[in-house]
Amino acid sequence: MTKPCSIAPVAANPSQRVTGSYLQPLLDAAAARGVAPADLARAAGLAPERLAPLPDSLSAPDYIRLLDAGAELASDPHFGLHVGECVKLGTYSVYGLVLLACRDIGQALEQTMRYEALAHDLGRSQVTVSGATARYEWISHYPGASRHLVESVFAGIQTFGRWLAGGVLPVAQVSFAHAGDAGMDEYERVFGSRPVFDAPANCGEFDAALLSLPVPNADISLYPVLQQHAERLLGQREPGAPAIVAGVRAAIIRNLAHDRVRLASIAQELDLSPRTLQRKLSEAGASFQGVLDGARYALAQDYLRQPGLSLADIAFLLGYQEQSAFTHAFKEWAGVNPGAWRERAT
Repeated sequence: MTKPCSIAPVAANPSQRVTGSYLQPLLDAAAARGVAPADLARAAGLAPERLAPLPDSLSAPDYIRLLDAGAELASDPHFGLHVGECVKLGTYSVYGLVLLACRDIGQALEQTMRYEALAHDLGRSQVTVSGATARYEWISHYPGASRHLVESVFAGIQTFGRWLAGGVLPVAQVSFAHAGDAGMDEYERVFGSRPVFDAPANCGEFDAALLSLPVPNADISLYPVLQQHAERLLGQREPGAPAIVAGVRAAIIRNLAHDRVRLASIAQELDLSPRTLQRKLSEAGASFQGVLDGARYALAQDYLRQPGLSLADIAFLLGYQEQSAFTHAFKEWAGVNPGAWRERAT
């Protein structure tokens, strides 16, 4: 039986989300400590089946409750650190791919500030440079959350940063706004030094020379394609289109390459029934097929401007099983086949 958890309440804001890929390290850390997804979900006040299969997204408050539930069920005072250590290359979704195509650590941090919202709405990064010192600060959208949230973010950055740098990073002076009420040895193991606690902000200070450190094996030729894709996704989150249309477009684009863009799967990601989703789109003057076609057409134009992508590559990225299906659809949208459109555009 799952033992009860005393989890501090978190202000609900269902519009702020965490992607399934960002949730995965939390589930991995819990599983490594013998906590099953169903027990974790129950302890956080969710349906037992909510975490299996992995959802495409989850509300940010639910994610924070899962962090606290995992820490309590596993009796792990450093659960946030261990979640961060479970970060993988795919944790940050599209924006993680952008980082891997950056020329150096400085550009990667710039892109983090721009695209972090594509992975989660938990907080925002800020980087400043003063003389020979660079400062990374993470500003939480949930300052009342337990220390596990901030510590998971910083440990995740440390883990991903080592991959970007291709090895061990120079030790940074990490500071946390919360109290240091857990053993210090684990902090030293993860960060290489003891953090400062009860600080004015959650931040890390390091030698600014690190910003010019190259990202080994970065394929910078992919950067323009990935950046355009990330910008397209980011645009769906910003004001302009009706909220339901923007939400559907964003969900479609996230799932295109995985061929999960049917009405039922998108409705499930948005926590709606298919019928409710259709009704909401109709009230906004849109249809599911129209939003799907519009998203595909806009992305197709971006991809066709990239000479390194073949028509077969583009068909795959847009969720088509066959290149011929993409060619037929594009000709209906543009009046010409994609090869002719590309020739004219370039």
